[in-house]
Amino acid sequence: MSETAATDFDFESYITDIPDYPEPGVVFKDITPLFADANAMRQAITALADHFRGRGVTKVIGPEARGFMVGVPVALELGAGFIPARKPGKLPRETVSISYELEYGTDTLEIHADALEPGDRVLIIDDLVATGGTVAATGKLVQNMGAELIGYGCILELAFLNPRDALAAYGDQELFSLVKVS
Repeated sequence: MSETAATDFDFESYITDIPDYPEPGVVFKDITPLFADANAMRQAITALADHFRGRGVTKVIGPEARGFMVGVPVALELGAGFIPARKPGKLPRETVSISYELEYGTDTLEIHADALEPGDRVLIIDDLVATGGTVAATGKLVQNMGAELIGYGCILELAFLNPRDALAAYGDQELFSLVKVS
């Protein structure tokens, strides 16, 4: 069962279920049809930006890699800068990093050391939030750098994996999603 956020646009109709991918028993939620449709993508970007408009967002961070595809246009809509959160070794200058637990090990994200400063108001945008580990770690990195975390936004939230529990460990910032799968 899923629910769509307060918008008249049917985002869910652009999400395709792929059974048994990447392994048997998993139903993969493919959002690339939404990316492929110019109107659907514009509606998604506008809905995400509109939800956070007026909150003084100065920077948007998108985790590698699909967070870039959603985060950049949201940043442009909000008149904010964009910061990529990358895997280790992908950024050319001095970086700050955070490692976090996954269900099968650990992972690390980095941003440039000069990307944020106190006073920045940061929104984290990703395409999909599953367990919440990646965006929670990104939020912690924002807080460690002295910037203010405004919230999290995504196209698709796999609510049945309880990502809000992971995010609550780092504060009470809102997670706004266009489609929630229960």
